[in-house]
Amino acid sequence: MLRRTPMAFNNKPKKPIFSSQSNLHTTLFFVLLLFTIPAFFLLHAPSTTPCSASPNLPHKWSGDLLKAEFAWNRLQFIDSQPPPVTLKIAVFSRKWPAGATPGGMERHALTLHTALARRGHRIHVYTSPPQDTGEAIPSADEGLNLPSSANPTGYPELHFHEGEPGQWRYNLAWSQFEAENKREPFDVVHSESVALPHWLARNVPNLAASWHGIALESVQSDIYQDLMRKPDEPMSQAFNTRLQGVLPKVLNEIRFFKSYAHHVAISDSCGEMLRDVYQIPDGRVHVILNGVDEEDFGLDVGLGNEFRAKVGVPQNTSLVLGVAGRLVKDKGHPLLYEAFSKLLEKHPNVYLIVAGSGPWEQRYRELGSRVIVLGSMRPDELRAFYNSIDIFVNPTLRPQGLDLTLMEAMMSGKPVLASRFPSIKGSIVVREEFGFMFSPNVESLLKSLEAVVEEGSEKLAWRGRACREYAASMFTARKMALAYERLFLCIKNETFCKYPLHLD
Repeated sequence: MLRRTPMAFNNKPKKPIFSSQSNLHTTLFFVLLLFTIPAFFLLHAPSTTPCSASPNLPHKWSGDLLKAEFAWNRLQFIDSQPPPVTLKIAVFSRKWPAGATPGGMERHALTLHTALARRGHRIHVYTSPPQDTGEAIPSADEGLNLPSSANPTGYPELHFHEGEPGQWRYNLAWSQFEAENKREPFDVVHSESVALPHWLARNVPNLAASWHGIALESVQSDIYQDLMRKPDEPMSQAFNTRLQGVLPKVLNEIRFFKSYAHHVAISDSCGEMLRDVYQIPDGRVHVILNGVDEEDFGLDVGLGNEFRAKVGVPQNTSLVLGVAGRLVKDKGHPLLYEAFSKLLEKHPNVYLIVAGSGPWEQRYRELGSRVIVLGSMRPDELRAFYNSIDIFVNPTLRPQGLDLTLMEAMMSGKPVLASRFPSIKGSIVVREEFGFMFSPNVESLLKSLEAVVEEGSEKLAWRGRACREYAASMFTARKMALAYERLFLCIKNETFCKYPLHLD
């Protein structure tokens, strides 16, 4: 059964395997020796790309886009004219956003493909049946604030395969795709991560896969999480199991990633990882940073003050920090919890607003009235949240991650305090004035928190204005969509791989 509606988001499976305490040291040795250590040096080596000297490329850069190793967001694309060719694009996504609080990958997919549809491209999304959340799936018009002159008929067309809600069945989706592709061939196929398995992808020469996470990242994240153990705390059996299970997965990824014709990395460092560790040829790896709806996030002091009063932040508060997203361990919440609890002892007028839900939600509530926990927030509520804070904190323990919350905060005119990982340092905090960075441990985070408090809200506001200017040039939905559009045009016709190229 095929259902089509005007609309479009995603996820990834985790496969725990066997565990054996006696093999732990051997597993750790091979993980660190074969992957983590080489990746560390590769990702911390000085970049030789044109973007290493400045976060903005000279407009005079020219060449073959398929050979560009820097983020395409740094280039200028024409957005005042319709595309030279209208593309028919197939999108494979494990999930499409349903409900009030979709995940980051789902939000990315919705934002990107709705923007492309509004550019006039014909988007067909193949996805799993929506979960019954009691809420209608948002229409394609919601959340993008596109100009009224946009094509009113432009929207992604959804194809839900049969089966259990939220359960991805790629074989059913593939059958739907084949029927439509036979009727009228697609110009480009876009897979959100491993929505399409490699044994199908290897037969699709016009396919591009966007990687929102890779197995090697989970190895690194698990190591950083384990390093947070107390000296007398034993290593968890779950950690041992995950490490032994993920090593074969990393090896398999290195083998099967080559099956995908084109790869889109969502951070500069992830692009290096795919080229240098996963051994994918340069011309098949393209860096396009995610973007957020530029009309949804902006500086609004009045809105921020209203929100502070609404949630109970006193007027005499000296500083307000904010954190948003899933409140889980790999997002670094044990770090922030411990560091902020120590900060509270010295600074009585500092508040933390927590927007999100998860296992650490109740722990934050235990810190008292100066930690305001809001629970999950809809995307349309986040604008007020970002405007109510002085600085945004992202304590993630995922070295390759590039959370949308960082971009949303900067678009809202807020500086960031983030983990010192290559993905964030190379794509987000590319200038010192954009914020603060810390090593993923409590001592380093606490030191940075002290520096933030010492600096004060006025200096942070100055940093925020610089963040807003940079984000507006790099992290908008339009810039992301134009970069993907150019890649898809390039895949269809190599003429469009030449930059600059006047498309009028």
